[in-house]
Amino acid sequence: MQYLLEHFGVAVSAITGVLAARGKQIDLFGVVVLALVTALGGGTLRDLMLGSTPVFWIHDPRYLVNAAVTAILTFYLVRFHALPMLVLLVADAFALALFTIIGTQKGMSHSPAAVVAVAMGVITGVAGGIARDLLIGEIPLVFRRHIYLYATAAFGGASFYILLESWETAARTNMMVGVAATLLLRLAGIRWRIALPLFRPKAEESAPGEQRPNRP
Repeated sequence: MQYLLEHFGVAVSAITGVLAARGKQIDLFGVVVLALVTALGGGTLRDLMLGSTPVFWIHDPRYLVNAAVTAILTFYLVRFHALPMLVLLVADAFALALFTIIGTQKGMSHSPAAVVAVAMGVITGVAGGIARDLLIGEIPLVFRRHIYLYATAAFGGASFYILLESWETAARTNMMVGVAATLLLRLAGIRWRIALPLFRPKAEESAPGEQRPNRP
């Protein structure tokens, strides 16, 4: 069951990679590259950082085939039919939740440090999207306020999963609850537009070396 869900997550992530290419004048090859980076980038970076080689899609090329075929089908489909954004948002939130918990699990299997496992979970969930946005010259969505609890949801879900594992309950139950917690955080952020505070430093009264005007 988990294997099928992972492929679903890869397919959804590939679709979001294709949609990111809209209006960028990118050909089919470029679209497929963006889809592959989005769907496989986070897990690839995680495996490389953990020294788990060959990386997961080399060990099982069906992930690579899934992402590439999904990208090509989406490339032609969106020319004739617009994908419902609400459905895509929910599916993308599920992919984020699933990848986050899978990454956290793999981090735990390689390091006893909880902070490492959480970091691997967040990286697995969001790194592919960051790489995609950088390739198309955009500020990554995870750094934008209007994305509403994206990386934050991954961090919260991964941390909650670590707590569940420390209580030593059933492994499958922990995974399901961890995915659900991450998904709910993300959907709540979208529904109620919850966002972290923006970085707005206080402006200096005058630039260095600039003389202040005389006051009467």
